[in-house]
Amino acid sequence: MPHIVVRGIPVEQLKEISTALVEELAAICGCGTDNFMIECLHTTAVFQGNEVESYPFIEVAWFERGQEVRDRFAQAIARHVLSLGIPEVETAFIAYRQDSYYLNGERFFE
Repeated sequence: MPHIVVRGIPVEQLKEISTALVEELAAICGCGTDNFMIECLHTTAVFQGNEVESYPFIEVAWFERGQEVRDRFAQAIARHVLSLGIPEVETAFIAYRQDSYYLNGERFFE
């Protein structure tokens, strides 16, 4: 169920890599591709009174899978994003706690 939120990468570019990226991430996590959601946020960055390009930044919200999986996941994201000619990308992980995750008002995990 990794939820991937992308800022600073145009949606058209993100669409170019989305299928191959999700397939690789699913293999890394050992789950189906239908477990992934990618959202591309349209943002406006402002610096010193001017609109500037947003910096490529990706947040991954998920249930923790350990350092090795996290490293491979981040490396896959970077490789795919950099293949677009984007010179740099940052990725941050947000780990959900299983006891704090609900579906329709009911705890998802027991």
